[in-house]
Amino acid sequence: MPNLPEPKPSAPAAGQAANPLTEAVIQAAVDNAIHEMRRDSTTPPARKPERPAMSEKATDDSVRMIAFGGMTLMVSAGGGILMIASDFANPTVIGMICAAPAAFALPILALARLAKGAKPEPEIHQHYTGPVHQDQRNVQTKNSGVWVKNTNE
Repeated sequence: MPNLPEPKPSAPAAGQAANPLTEAVIQAAVDNAIHEMRRDSTTPPARKPERPAMSEKATDDSVRMIAFGGMTLMVSAGGGILMIASDFANPTVIGMICAAPAAFALPILALARLAKGAKPEPEIHQHYTGPVHQDQRNVQTKNSGVWVKNTNE
């Protein structure tokens, strides 16, 4: 068998001094990592390419939708329990009781939107010099058939 050279130990033996350059490099790397972590904690997170973050309004709206959905579920479950508990409960009456707030609220909201959007039309003053021709044609469009053919008359 051939004689192989003895392997040199890579770690310092007990009682020997370690390489001060290696320890300095490791300490500098640790200090740099700590510094980078502190600096990164103040910067905002990186944007992800997949789905953008929701705005504050979208988050608030989704919370409202979940809350009203849960409230609707509880009201419906309460009506169902009421019908089961009293064997003679009339489903029509319970439906009218549950629908009454919406029946009163929807027309009021519609009137509020109408009043909000009912602004007077602004007056338009146009001044021309020279001959002016105003074309006031009325175009009626008719779409018919599976493959639509537009005819303007």
